[in-house]
Amino acid sequence: MGEARLQTLAILVDNEAGVLSQISRLFSRKGYNIESLAVGATEHQEVSRITVEVITDEEHINLLVNQLSKLIPVHNVRMLTDREGLKRELVMIKVKADAGDKRNELMQIANIFRASIVDVSLGALTIAIIGDEQKITGLVKILSQFEILELVRTGVIALERGQMTIYDDTKEKGEFNYGKNVL
Repeated sequence: MGEARLQTLAILVDNEAGVLSQISRLFSRKGYNIESLAVGATEHQEVSRITVEVITDEEHINLLVNQLSKLIPVHNVRMLTDREGLKRELVMIKVKADAGDKRNELMQIANIFRASIVDVSLGALTIAIIGDEQKITGLVKILSQFEILELVRTGVIALERGQMTIYDDTKEKGEFNYGKNVL
């Protein structure tokens, strides 16, 4: 059995009530904790894309992919490695920031990380950043020197690099026609 590590799955599903519950129950029944979960519409209103991150080894992730693929509302499941996938997350961080040098320093730090100041009040700044895990971890580590009042994360979203898409190998070619010739 291999070493357990963070694995990223992109799952294409029917956009209908109960599908997310069905997917998450499968992970729960198998004893996996979902580390990150993001769900959203795609370019086709009848289809949603779920991005899940879970810690497991190579053997068990392959079993999960096979079990997910058998579910009726699932069109396709793809494992995305760092090499073949682009991963990003949105994080908003509210930091205590009294007026003066501390506020200026926080604004400079946000600038260095290409983050945005999305809210300013008398006692706090809210910083938003979109990036990969390394970039976000770096910013949070630096901001922890100040007083972080609140932090919220969207969960990782991921997309295949290059021209390859999740539509390229659905359960059966042509089974789900979204007006694309690749199916």
